[in-house]
Amino acid sequence: MIINNVSNMKILICDDDPMTLRTLEFQFKREGYEIVKTVNGRDAAKILDETYDFDLLIADLYMPMMTGMELVTYVRTTLQRQTPIIIVSRVNIDENIEQALELGANAYLPKPFNLTELSSTVKKVLNID
Repeated sequence: MIINNVSNMKILICDDDPMTLRTLEFQFKREGYEIVKTVNGRDAAKILDETYDFDLLIADLYMPMMTGMELVTYVRTTLQRQTPIIIVSRVNIDENIEQALELGANAYLPKPFNLTELSSTVKKVLNID
């Protein structure tokens, strides 16, 4: 199904870097998404435990308390959800990228990322025209 409108679409952003959180929040709010943000994977897991209504999860690979990889595993295995997940990271080792995708992430983007590229990846993952 192709979506033409992002209003009412909700993104959970999980990153321990305050500047990245602010940048992503600003970008996606400007595009019309509803944003919830957290600074570690454990808090993101708690939020996901409480609600099913996220259309997308964007998570940093390395965070305190629960990594992006652990969060992907938690969403796919424990929660058994197919919520699209994009992993972002400054560490761009092929093994990390492969592992994230094998665990169930839908995309992996290196930091620093171009906001146009990130927005395009989000639309692709969410099937937005």
